[in-house]
Amino acid sequence: MTRDVRRATVDDVWAVHEVARQSWHAAYDDVLGPETVDAVVDEWYAIGDLESSITEASGRDDAAFLVAEDSPATDPAFETDYDGFAHAVPWPEDSSVAFLARLYVRPDGWNEGTGTALLEGLETELSAGFDRLRLAVLAANEVGISFYESRGFDRIGTRPSDLAAGLEEHVYEKRLFE
Repeated sequence: MTRDVRRATVDDVWAVHEVARQSWHAAYDDVLGPETVDAVVDEWYAIGDLESSITEASGRDDAAFLVAEDSPATDPAFETDYDGFAHAVPWPEDSSVAFLARLYVRPDGWNEGTGTALLEGLETELSAGFDRLRLAVLAANEVGISFYESRGFDRIGTRPSDLAAGLEEHVYEKRLFE
């Protein structure tokens, strides 16, 4: 199989939504509960909002929305399998920093290089306009934290999460092209 990382199109919206649902359940059911995860995914990954995010990113040099897929698909009914997606935009308070708003991989594809391929794709897409990439990850997301730390991100802070009372998130940052 060949993993392709490319810019997302609105045709990818349903696949992105489903990858988000699967990965959120795997990462956060024990922390938030399945009902809360469903509610968050339905709100944060609403089809219309995803279409807008993809369309907006496609028309900008300082943003990117990428999908990773395997060709050929393992299911013969499809040409490709969607493995994950990533979305980055400018950090509102600092124009030299890109914000990794989303990076999710289907749980059955964790530790297979998809997250790394997406991250490298974003770094390439954003290389001209930014010198750092920043993200926030729930402190309870050990898989995510391990991934980001293994990819050279350093924790620069911890703050309360807006997701639920009592939850914290760590803020990580990585210099691009050192």
